[in-house]
Amino acid sequence: MSTDDLLDGLLVDLAAETDALRAVVADLDPRTSGGGWATPTPAPGWTVAHQVAHLAWTDRAATLAATDKDAWDALVLGALEDPDGFVDRGAEELAALPTADLLATWDDGRASLATALRSLPAGHKMPWFGPPMSAASMATARFMETWAHALDVREGLGVPVEPTDRVRHVCHLGVRTRDFAYATHGLTPPTAPFHVELSSPSGERWTWGPDDATDQVHGSAWDLARLVTQRVHRDDTDLVATGDEAARWLGIAQCFAGPPGEGRASRRG
Repeated sequence: MSTDDLLDGLLVDLAAETDALRAVVADLDPRTSGGGWATPTPAPGWTVAHQVAHLAWTDRAATLAATDKDAWDALVLGALEDPDGFVDRGAEELAALPTADLLATWDDGRASLATALRSLPAGHKMPWFGPPMSAASMATARFMETWAHALDVREGLGVPVEPTDRVRHVCHLGVRTRDFAYATHGLTPPTAPFHVELSSPSGERWTWGPDDATDQVHGSAWDLARLVTQRVHRDDTDLVATGDEAARWLGIAQCFAGPPGEGRASRRG
């Protein structure tokens, strides 16, 4: 598959994932106390509006990173002044917009980002808050975040989730960030690759790594994706680890930038 085909496929899936979330929130009631856009979600202090606002803010930030060096540098300086609060502040500012304006900002931002990523020169990497990223890597990261925050929104609203095979992007990122998860926890990653074998929502078999690896992980793609985005506790998944390092990884897996969060509490009590 060519680089252009890979990016096109990622952007198509990102658009589909965003459209699905937009359909959930577009017709919610105005932000009455505790309902509609003001409905609390599993992220402490974040309502549905905050979740969507965060996605809109990050799309805009990624577009600046790809297209406007001066604006991007200014954004980074602002982040350095408040490293623990600038992301939440961005979500707060956009969440305060009237609903129609927030939706329009989100729509404009994701369209601009898709154009910016398609226009990025081949082989060029754009700056980001972590290592520089290719257009495909950024599209994968935006998919992961959109998918994860959509879970939070649906959980808050009590809307059932319909799993799709688009979740493969999250699983791929989760496997690729194994060493990052170790480093984030101050641990030395193993040198040998793992074998990861997952069943997709449609019943396909997805694999990464050599079949004869000492450390292996088996289970559902949906559960691994929820685990690496910290939307589920390890004990509440069907994931099975073979080998000490594979078991350790499932306890620290993280595919998003930044420090490890507290994760979800186990439903087993």
